[in-house]
Amino acid sequence: MTDIDIAKSVKLKKIEKISKKLKYSGEIIKYGDYKAKLPIAYGKNKGKLILVTAINPTKLGIGKTTVSIGLADAMKNLGKKVCLALREPSLGPVFGIKGGATGGGYSQVAPMEDINLHFNGDFHAITSANNLLCSLIDNHIFQGNDLNIDVDKIMFHRCIDLNDRALRQITLAQGNKNGVAHEENFTITAASEVMAIMCLASDFNDLKRRLGNITVALNTKGQPVYAKQLKSEESMAILLKDALMPNLVQTLEHTPAIVHMGPFANIAHGCNSIIATKMALSYADYVVTEAGFGADLGAEKFFDIKCRIGKLIPDAVVLVVTVGSLKLHGGIEFEKLSEENCDAVAKGMDNLYAHIDTVFNEFKLPVVVAINRYETDTLDELNLIKDELDKASIPNVICDVYTNKKLGSDVLAKMVIELCDRYDNHFKFLYDTDSTIKTKIKQIAQKVYGAKGVKFTENANEQIEIINKLHYNNLPVVIAKTQYSLSDNAKLINRPKDFYITINDIQLKTGAEFIVAIAGNMLLMPGLGKVPNAVNMHIDENYNIEGIF
Repeated sequence: MTDIDIAKSVKLKKIEKISKKLKYSGEIIKYGDYKAKLPIAYGKNKGKLILVTAINPTKLGIGKTTVSIGLADAMKNLGKKVCLALREPSLGPVFGIKGGATGGGYSQVAPMEDINLHFNGDFHAITSANNLLCSLIDNHIFQGNDLNIDVDKIMFHRCIDLNDRALRQITLAQGNKNGVAHEENFTITAASEVMAIMCLASDFNDLKRRLGNITVALNTKGQPVYAKQLKSEESMAILLKDALMPNLVQTLEHTPAIVHMGPFANIAHGCNSIIATKMALSYADYVVTEAGFGADLGAEKFFDIKCRIGKLIPDAVVLVVTVGSLKLHGGIEFEKLSEENCDAVAKGMDNLYAHIDTVFNEFKLPVVVAINRYETDTLDELNLIKDELDKASIPNVICDVYTNKKLGSDVLAKMVIELCDRYDNHFKFLYDTDSTIKTKIKQIAQKVYGAKGVKFTENANEQIEIINKLHYNNLPVVIAKTQYSLSDNAKLINRPKDFYITINDIQLKTGAEFIVAIAGNMLLMPGLGKVPNAVNMHIDENYNIEGIF
C-alpha cells in the first residue's frame, strides 16, 4: 500500500476529540472534521521537549518526520501524555523531488493531502503579506519616494511557495509608467523573513512589532528604512491573523499533532513556531518536535535561534540515521544505495559521529540514535551500525516505524523517556550573541561543521560593515548552506577535514532578529529537477489524489 492508501484506510477521529485529549482550554476553529486552528491559549503543564534531528541526508530525505511521528505514537501507547509539534510542508518539495512531508507508511499525520497542499491557507497568507509589503515599497518609490529609498539597496524581496529558478533574478517595472525599473529576486516562501517572523513571534503584538521592524531598504544616505515607516505592519498583520494560530491534526494512531509554520533548515532556521511548541508543552508531558535536515543545520539553529529567542530548554535528542545515508557518505553512488555494502556503511560512520559530537559535546544534551530501517537494508548492515554504537556506549535502537508493526518504536520511546527523566540538564548555546558577526560564524563553522576556518568575500565584508554601522551586530546567525555535507560543498561527503567555509553574502533580518550568512553556492529559490514530482501526480473526478509520497 502507498502512503496515501494507508492514510485513507484509517478512520480519523473528529478533531474535537483530539483537542480534548490535550485538554485544550480554548474554543477550536474547525476547518472541516479533521483540522482545526487553535486560538493562542496556554495550559498548565510543563512538558519535556524532545528534538528529532539527523545526519546529513540523501536527496530523498532520511525519515526524520516519520521517526518523530512513530516515537510520539509509541510514547502515547506507553500511557504518556504526548503531543507532536511539527512544521508544515512547503509546495516546493511537494511538487519537486522530495514529495510530501507528513511522514510515511503507518507513521503519518493526517489528513495528509490537506496538510501537504494549501494547509489551512497559512503559506498563502505569508506569501500575500510578504508581497503586500513589496508592493508598498515599489508604490512609495513611484509616488515620489519621500523616504529617499535607494532602489539599488532594496533588502526585502518577493516570495512564492514554489520552486522556480526563473524568478531568481528578474527586472521589475519595465515599460512606461510602471515605476522605477530595478532588479528583483524571489525567495521561496519557506525562506522569507515573514515566515521566520511567524515562527519566532511570541504573540500577536510581538508579530506586529517584528513586521514593523523589517528593514526594507537603505536610503540614499545609507540609513535603514523600516516597514513601519511605510505603515505596513497593520495590513500585513490582518492577512496573518489566522495563520498565527497553530493547526491541530492527528497521527494515524490519533496522537495529537500541532503542525505550524515551515521554514527550510538549509536556507532558513528550519523549526516550527515558538507559539506552537510552547502550546504543546503546556498541554502535554512530552513534546516531540523536529528541525530540518542534519544536526549541522536544523538542530544548531533550533538550539541557537529558536531556544534562545523562545527561552526553551530541550531535554533530549533523537538522531536519525539510515543505512543508505551512511553508504552515501561512504562514497557509494545514489543509484547503488540499495545494494549491500558493509564497508561503505562502516566508512560513513564518521558523519554520524560528527553529529553526535555536536549534540552531546557542544550543546551538552543526551542523545539516542534511531537507526531508521528501510526495506532494502540488510541485517548485516543494520547490525554493523548497532555494534559500532554499542562499542562506543552510545544509546541506539534499530526501528522501523514505517511498517504497521513499528519495530523498535517502544524501545526508542522508553530510551527517550529515560533520557528526559534521568539526566541533569546542562544545555548551553554554542556562542554568545555579543561576539562579532565573524566570530559567531567561525564558531559554528569550526565547532559544528569541523571547518578549518571561514573565508569572507568582499561582498560579505561590505555587508558586515554596514550591519556593524547600523548596530545590529549582536543578533544570532543563521548560516544557509547545503544539507548534503558538513561543508558548503555538497560533494565533500562524510566528515571532511582541512576545508574552509566561504561566506558570499550577509543579509540583515531585523524583523526576524537574526543575520543570514550565505555559504557556498546556496540559493534562496530552489529549482525543479528534470522530472519533478508534479508531472507524476494525478487527480480523478472524485478528487482522489495520487503521487504525493
